[in-house]
Amino acid sequence: MKADSMRQGLLIAFEGIDGSGKSSHLRLLAAFLREQGHCVVETREPSNGVHGRRIRSLFSQRKLLSREEELELFLLDRQDHVRECINPALATGQIVLTDRYYFSTAAYQGAAGMDVATIFAQNSFAPEPDLVLLLQVPPEEGVRRIREQRRERPNDFEQEDQLIKVDRLFASFPHAYIKRIDSTAERQDVQEKIRELVSELCHIRGFKGETCRQS
Repeated sequence: MKADSMRQGLLIAFEGIDGSGKSSHLRLLAAFLREQGHCVVETREPSNGVHGRRIRSLFSQRKLLSREEELELFLLDRQDHVRECINPALATGQIVLTDRYYFSTAAYQGAAGMDVATIFAQNSFAPEPDLVLLLQVPPEEGVRRIREQRRERPNDFEQEDQLIKVDRLFASFPHAYIKRIDSTAERQDVQEKIRELVSELCHIRGFKGETCRQS
């Protein structure tokens, strides 16, 4: 998978097992970047599109689809997400922060028995991220946070035996732009590390604030 050398923006993906703190840290980073004058798009997968809504409806009914049908839904949702959100934002020089991307598909559907290399190949249409922030917590801690902090019952994707497999797959991904962060640390310390990594990327790429161009 190759990055589009013509794009003007940055694509940063937050990844990790459920309960790792992705969504919270994405919001904190978005606020920080906007304070620096950057144009930021916050998005997520599954998306809010028709395929994404169907995926979320299966969170507690995962057995209604075969693993092949489930993977196809994720691919269809990502195609829409890339076309309608990610690519337009990158083309106008914005910083795109996505809560999950194709690494989650590889990890979660891989844990369900699908071939990880094949999943990555099937996502070749998706822009390669400039940075992946992989927040790491032990699976049992992720489940505890879901129950105690979010006060939710773990859904079909969030069972501990499933998350153990997912965590191992995330740990195996060799991509150089994946930066692993211990998300069991204090929230402020985790966010500071995230900001350091993103600020370094912005410096390297020459992003100094007010970087987007409106079409």
